[in-house]
Amino acid sequence: YAMLLSLIFLIVLVAAVVGFVFRHEIKTNFESNLNLALRDYNVTADRHSEAVDTIQRTLHCCGVQNYSDWEKTEYFTQRGIPRSCCKSQDDCSEEDLKDPSKAKLKVFVD
Repeated sequence: YAMLLSLIFLIVLVAAVVGFVFRHEIKTNFESNLNLALRDYNVTADRHSEAVDTIQRTLHCCGVQNYSDWEKTEYFTQRGIPRSCCKSQDDCSEEDLKDPSKAKLKVFVD
């Protein structure tokens, strides 16, 4: 039992060290993949779009850097910022999401 526990501890320790050493690469890779997911975001509820929605709802964020990242997407020109960015689903109309100045007050800005 002690050997198994020690092995698990070593695996976690190695994973933490590797994560720390490669943190910049992990961050860059995550940001580039999230940018691709935003570019290809659509309403057909594919895996990537669902992942973006889940990330934004769970982390209370919007876009990669901030909510204005959505302005560069095809989705924004058609429908505005996604509802998954809204602070409150009840107080977030489609007109608000199409206007970046109004959306700033309704969505997560980071």
